[in-house]
Amino acid sequence: MNKYSISLLFTFFTISIIYSQNTVAKRVQEDVINVKIDSILSLLSIEEKVAMCHAQSKFSTKGVERLGIPEIWMSDGPHGVRAEISWDSWDYAGWTNDSITAFPALTCLAASFNPNLSSQFGNSIGEEALYREKDVLLGPGVNIYRTPLNGRNFEYLGEDPYLASVMVVPYIKGVQKNNVAACVKHFALNNQEHLRSTINVEASDRALHEIYLPAFKAAVTEAGVWSIMGAYNKFRGQHTTHHELLTNKILKKDWGFDGVVISDWSSTHNTMEAALNGLDMEMGTGTDGLGTTTSNHYDYYYLASPFLKAIKQGKIEESVVDDKVRRILRLMYRTTLKPNRGFGRINNKEHHEVARKVAQEGIVLLKNENNFFPIEDKKGLTIAVIGENATRSMTAGGGSSELKPQFEISPLEGMKQRYRNAKIIHAMGYHTGPSVYDNVIPSKLNQDSLRVQAIETAKKADIVLYVGGLNKSHLQDCEGDDRQYYELPYNQEEFINQLKAVNPNLGMLLVTGNAVETPWLDKVDGLIQTWYLGSMAGHAIADVVSGDVNPSGKLPFSFPKQLKDNGAHFYGELSYPGDGTNQHYKEDILVGYRWHDTKNIEPRYAFGYGLSYSSFSISNVETNKKKYNTEDVITVSCNVNNVGNESGAEVVQVYVGKKKSKVKRALKELKGFSKVNIQSGNTKTVSIDIPVSALAYYNEDKSDWDIEKGAYIIYVGNASNNITKTLPISIN
Repeated sequence: MNKYSISLLFTFFTISIIYSQNTVAKRVQEDVINVKIDSILSLLSIEEKVAMCHAQSKFSTKGVERLGIPEIWMSDGPHGVRAEISWDSWDYAGWTNDSITAFPALTCLAASFNPNLSSQFGNSIGEEALYREKDVLLGPGVNIYRTPLNGRNFEYLGEDPYLASVMVVPYIKGVQKNNVAACVKHFALNNQEHLRSTINVEASDRALHEIYLPAFKAAVTEAGVWSIMGAYNKFRGQHTTHHELLTNKILKKDWGFDGVVISDWSSTHNTMEAALNGLDMEMGTGTDGLGTTTSNHYDYYYLASPFLKAIKQGKIEESVVDDKVRRILRLMYRTTLKPNRGFGRINNKEHHEVARKVAQEGIVLLKNENNFFPIEDKKGLTIAVIGENATRSMTAGGGSSELKPQFEISPLEGMKQRYRNAKIIHAMGYHTGPSVYDNVIPSKLNQDSLRVQAIETAKKADIVLYVGGLNKSHLQDCEGDDRQYYELPYNQEEFINQLKAVNPNLGMLLVTGNAVETPWLDKVDGLIQTWYLGSMAGHAIADVVSGDVNPSGKLPFSFPKQLKDNGAHFYGELSYPGDGTNQHYKEDILVGYRWHDTKNIEPRYAFGYGLSYSSFSISNVETNKKKYNTEDVITVSCNVNNVGNESGAEVVQVYVGKKKSKVKRALKELKGFSKVNIQSGNTKTVSIDIPVSALAYYNEDKSDWDIEKGAYIIYVGNASNNITKTLPISIN
C-alpha cells in the first residue's frame, strides 16, 4: 500500500469516526429532548394540551405561561417574511420595523437549476425570519405546475418532481440551520386556486406517488423538514388537511415525519378527522382565509373546545392529544427553546446579493433574433422602456406572498442606474388598478391617452424595450383564484403590434410567474422571462439586458403554444377546473414535458429551455457501464465546450426512458442535471450520478415501488426537447 492509499484510508476512517460521533451526539440530544418532553407532558392539564393545538391569534398559538412554555409565532411566506399582521384581523399591524428583503419568487429559484443557490436563498430568508422572531416560516411551496392558469404557480418550483425535490432540500436545510422551521406546503394535490376549498381531486396512485408527492417526500426524508402545511382541497372525498391516507399513513407512518402538521388557514373541517387523521395545529378557522370576522373565536376551533369535549367524553383517547403536543414541544426545542438560538440578520448586503444572484441565474433568455440582447450602453442611443410593469411593484399583491420590502428596484430604475451613456425614456402604455385580494379594481386613468403617449415615445427611440406580462392582482398571478384565460391581459397583444408598427427594434421583458400564450412572438426580436424578482429586480434585469451577466436560466415548466396543448386542459372541464365538485387528473402521470414528449405535441418553449449570449456544445457522452444491477449507480459523463465569445453557464440535463415498458410511462423523465460555468473557449467534464433505484415506477398492484428490468434509453441535452445524445443501457 503506497503513501497515497494510506493517507486516503486514514482520511476515510477519520470522516467515518466524525460522522459516527455526530450521529451518536444527535441521537443522544434527541433522547434528552424526548425525556424532557415526557416530563412536561405529565405536568400539563388536558385543557393546556388542547390549547396548544390551535391558534390564539392570526399567526400564533398558545404556550403555557406557568411552565415557561412559549408561544409559537409564524409568518408567511416562501420568498420573504411577510409584514406583521394584527392580532385578530387581517389588517397590517402598522409596524415601522418589519421591512425585509424580498427574494425572487420560487419559479425563478427553480429556473436557476442551482441547488447551491437554493441553500443560500434558504439561509438568507431563515436569517430574516429569525431576526423577526418567527419560529415557523410558512414556505416553501412545492405543488406541481399542472396548468398555466393556476394563480399560485409563481410560488412553486415548477412542473417536474425531480427538479422540485432537488431544489427544495437545500432551501429547507438553509432555513432550519437558523433554528427556524420551514413549513413545506400545501400537502397535497393543491394544483389550482379555483374552487380550492371545495374541489375533490381524483388521481391515480401512480400520479400521486410519481408526480405530486416526491418533493414533499424529499422535504421530509432528505431535508428533515420540521413542519408541513395541509391543503384546502379534498382528495378522494376527504379534506387533505386531515387525511387518513396522506397524513397518517404516507406522511407520518411511511415517511416517519416527526414534525408538526399545520392546517392552512380555514382548511380544517371536522373535529374527529382533525384529531384522528394527523392534524397537529389548527390555524385560521372562523375566517374565510382573508376575511376579518372575529365572531367565531379561537376556543371554537375544531381542535379547541369540541376536541376537549370529545376527550373528556372518552370519544378520543388522551394519547391522541399527547402525540400532537409531543410534536409541538419538539418543534419548540428545535426553534424557540433552542439554546443559543441566535438573533438573525435582516436587509443586509449579503441578503441583497443573494437575491440579486438568484434573479440573475433564474432569468431566462427565450428569444434573441439578430442578437437583440445584450443592449450596449452607448452615447447617442435612446431606449424607450414601455409598459406598466416597468414601474409597478411586484411585491405587493399575490395574497399571502405579499411583502413589505425595505426597497424594490423597478426595471425602469435598474435600467436608468445601469445605462449612464444611453438615454432612457419611459411611458406606461396602459394602467391597471391596485392589487387587492379577491377583487379586481379597474384603473381610473384614461387608457387611450396612455396608449397614444406610449406610441409617441416609441417613435422617438432607437430601441423599444416593452415590459409586459401579468401582475399579482386577482385573476392574475395571485392566491385565491386562477387566471381566466391563457393570453396576455389588458389588450397587450394589440399594444405590441402597435409598438412594432412604429419601431421595428422591439424587444420584450416578460414579467410573469406563469406561461402565457405568445401569438405576438414574431413581433419581438428579443424576449426575456424575468419572473417576480423582489427587491433587486431592476438591478438583475439590467445586469442581463446590458450583458454584464450572461443569462443561464432554464424554464422550470413548459410553455404550450395553446392551452389545449397542456395535458390538464386536453380532456376538458372535468380535468380542469372540474365540474364544481369533482376533478379527475385524466393526464395522469403525463404532466408538463412528459405530456408534450409522449403525445408528440410541440411546445412553444420546452421545459429546461433557455438561451445564452454564448454557445455550448455537448460531446463525448458516455455511461460508466452498459448493463446495471438494481443496486448500481449509473454515471453519465460528457464534455461541455463553450464555443462562444462570452463566459457563461450551461445546464446539462439527463433524462431516462424505458423501451417497451409493461406499464404506461412518459417518453422520458428528468433524473439528473448539472449547472457548469465555463470560460469562453474552454471545456469542462460533467459527471452525473443516477441511482438505478431512481428509475422505479409506483406499482399500483402491490402499492410499492418496482424497478422494471430490461432496456432503457439515456437522453442527454440542454432542454427536454433538445437532446444531443441518446445511449442504450439495460437493467438486469
